[in-house]
Amino acid sequence: MIWYWHVYMGVAQVHRQRIMLLCVGIVALSALLHVPAHAIEVHPTAKQIQTAIDQGNEAAKKGRPPDSFYVRFGVSDEVHPKVFLITKIGALSVMATHMALRGLRPSESDVTQILESQTMSVSTVIFGNTPNFAVDSYMVLEQGERVIKPLTVRFDAKADRSVVWPKSPPFKAKVVASFRYADFDPKVQTTITVYPATGGESNFPMNFGEID
Repeated sequence: MIWYWHVYMGVAQVHRQRIMLLCVGIVALSALLHVPAHAIEVHPTAKQIQTAIDQGNEAAKKGRPPDSFYVRFGVSDEVHPKVFLITKIGALSVMATHMALRGLRPSESDVTQILESQTMSVSTVIFGNTPNFAVDSYMVLEQGERVIKPLTVRFDAKADRSVVWPKSPPFKAKVVASFRYADFDPKVQTTITVYPATGGESNFPMNFGEID
């Protein structure tokens, strides 16, 4: 048992050193890019990376769900549209929580995969009157006069019943889009707008500069 404990501690120490080496490299890159302290972090610093992983581990110990790290906007009840974002920092915490719940730690490749992601995922929940109301829905980001189109859009082909079914609104569905970090400004006031093919729209104003 003592031998196994020493082996485990040695592997854990080596693993942590590798993660820290990766973080040091990120520090140098971040210094060159002059990344702001507050905004959607496209290039997180070493401290932010380690903090995100530590927060995920702590969440697992306390029994908090991984999705507690999503950035949420909209009314928190069950009958109004809402949106949540998964930033790079949030994704690190989500991953760390998932793995800690299974007794694992993120590997270098796990961390690198998130840091090298070129897109941010935006998920919305919208409401309609028919089971197929979300089919062919579209989503954009609006920043001043600029309209940023998504790289991909996915939607529920068949909506679920809402908690007030058959009363209005009777159905709810998800619309998920990915946007290239290179296409939008991660530091400014932004409105996320979803357009169901059946008409109407759902708007979510927010300040990207206040998001980690």
